[in-house]
Amino acid sequence: MRPKFYGVITPFITPFKEDLSLDLDSARWLARYQAEGGVHGIFPNSTTGEFVHLSKDEAVKLTGTVLEEVGGKVWIIPGISANSTEDSISLGRIFKNMGVSGTIITPPFFFKVSGERLKLHFSMVAERVDLPIIIYNIPSATGINIPISLYRELSEEYSNIVGAKVTYENFTYLRGLIQEVKSVREDFSILVGFDDMLLPNLMMGGDGGIMALANAAPKIHRNVYDFWREGSFEKALEWWKKLLELTKVYDISTSFPTAVKTLLSVMGSPVKPYVRPPLTPERDEVVQKVRKIAESLGLKI
Repeated sequence: MRPKFYGVITPFITPFKEDLSLDLDSARWLARYQAEGGVHGIFPNSTTGEFVHLSKDEAVKLTGTVLEEVGGKVWIIPGISANSTEDSISLGRIFKNMGVSGTIITPPFFFKVSGERLKLHFSMVAERVDLPIIIYNIPSATGINIPISLYRELSEEYSNIVGAKVTYENFTYLRGLIQEVKSVREDFSILVGFDDMLLPNLMMGGDGGIMALANAAPKIHRNVYDFWREGSFEKALEWWKKLLELTKVYDISTSFPTAVKTLLSVMGSPVKPYVRPPLTPERDEVVQKVRKIAESLGLKI
């Protein structure tokens, strides 16, 4: 059975105006651009989208805007991560009523809960939010590395826990997750968060990725995925090498949001490089380096 979610999904950046209010016109453009570029799904209120800098009302407004623009064309899978389990449940129910395709949730990131408390957090959400749920492991941001054994337990106990997003540079962990969880739930989605791990994940039996650079260059990611799926391995490798070149923007930028927004800006998109403090836009020397990478790959709007 094919997983509920697969392929190329984008952790949607949140466009801001110069006064740092939501730029919903640019959000509409970006949603269309990504859908036309072939993404399978969009993840608003995401980590790359600075969800910790958004109010609940802003998260709902942003998600509603994306839904209005491309709902029905691609999956809309907004984030409901919060330090309070009740806040995650409340937001999940709002999104459910809006008609989203599913939702994505990290562990709480203030109290570093583990064991039964971590399981309780996800279990309560699964029991009270009637949506397909992707559990997102990003230990660099949350301070919690979700055990593979917990993924397996939750996948066996809750049919609406349908997948994992893994932003963790550990091939042994990823291999173990694929082998362990798919042995009991073949339809469980294993999705990576790092762009450069897309092809290795597919090769190990995973299902795709939720990757930030797909905001700007979704066709590169789709080519890696599509050529792999059809068995054209040399072409998949060729496009993966282009993706590896593109990931250099992360190496020279100060954060994932600024890397992606700078890339979109130099490509000529309507999305401006504004981010909310304590993040700041990249300095001009970084902008010029990002521009050179984009030009070398022929990326422009």
